[in-house]
Amino acid sequence: MSPPPKTWPPKAWPRVIYSEEVVREGFGIEDVAIPLDDKVALLDALSETGLRRISVGAFSSPRYVPQMACFAELLGRFHPKPGVAYLPFVHTAKARKFAEQYAPPLTLEDEMCTLFLDICDVHGRRNTNRSIEQVLHTWPDEIADARQRGITRGRIAIASAWGSNFLGKFSQEYRLGFLEQQAAMLRAGGIELFEIGLHDSQSWCLPHEVEADVAEVKRRWPNVRHFHLHMHDARGMALSAICAALRVLDHNDTVIIDGTLGGIGGGQYSGNGRAAGMAATEDVLHMLEGMGIATGVDLDRIIECVWMLERIIGRPTNGHVSKAGPRPRTAMELYDPNMPGIESFEAVKHFKFGAQAYQGQGYVPWRTPIAGPYHATASSHDA
Repeated sequence: MSPPPKTWPPKAWPRVIYSEEVVREGFGIEDVAIPLDDKVALLDALSETGLRRISVGAFSSPRYVPQMACFAELLGRFHPKPGVAYLPFVHTAKARKFAEQYAPPLTLEDEMCTLFLDICDVHGRRNTNRSIEQVLHTWPDEIADARQRGITRGRIAIASAWGSNFLGKFSQEYRLGFLEQQAAMLRAGGIELFEIGLHDSQSWCLPHEVEADVAEVKRRWPNVRHFHLHMHDARGMALSAICAALRVLDHNDTVIIDGTLGGIGGGQYSGNGRAAGMAATEDVLHMLEGMGIATGVDLDRIIECVWMLERIIGRPTNGHVSKAGPRPRTAMELYDPNMPGIESFEAVKHFKFGAQAYQGQGYVPWRTPIAGPYHATASSHDA
């Protein structure tokens, strides 16, 4: 079903809650030999950026995710900041029991009953060693347990939403059919459906399909105003897919958007490995702020965290704004018309360090300084 026509921009965007996933999603696929001290330092730096939601890891078997073997030690080493939610990835009842032993510093979102399903049976088996049917059979007990604990609201979510590297493209009816099944089970258990999540585990999202699906989700469940988007980026569609989803949501909606510092991460069991990545945090935040959606996050500090991450993993990351810098936001940040020609990535860091970044680099082919009547008003063109 095609989404209704919508003007650009809408009268008011949805409220966005940004969730930083690099410590779990990123380090979960990086070298197991990365020092714990480096992970602690990065997590502490992220805590000072204004982020209010950080995913910090998972209690996983070292057989499946050896990078998470030090997770418990990490929780005892970093410095939690008040007001920041440090979230574990809880995918089984056993993982929940482990997480309860570390709360705080962990934040357990126990106020809702969560039904989560990877709708690619192959990826689900590879990732958690459970089939679709095995997961479905756990839901009645999860709902009963939630009711016993007095929980009255629930969330539903599907992974591999738009397709599978093993099984191919999924139809809208296939993916939304599983959401219908989840919603019906919550309703039968007397639990209100509060949040709906779409997770692109295998990088099959395309903007027009995401826009159509979010519109259809809102049509089928008009009372739901909370959503969750988790987009992988192996095929470069994550940022555009997020933007497409925002077009359909409005000021009455709240959406959690996941991403990773530098766009690193991936999935050992999707077949894309580190190439899967995610939408880069710095790029998402830059886009949101440019669209007029306040995030409360200090983009300059986020960029510094990206550079710290690159030193830790020993290679450039996938994001863009950490390389070229954000669009100049004030007259003071506009580039000097008479800077030399810029070629290297190091010289581009003049957006942070000023002229010293390109000292001894580049060249000046013009014979006289560049000046003209347009320069004085350049900063007011968008006013």
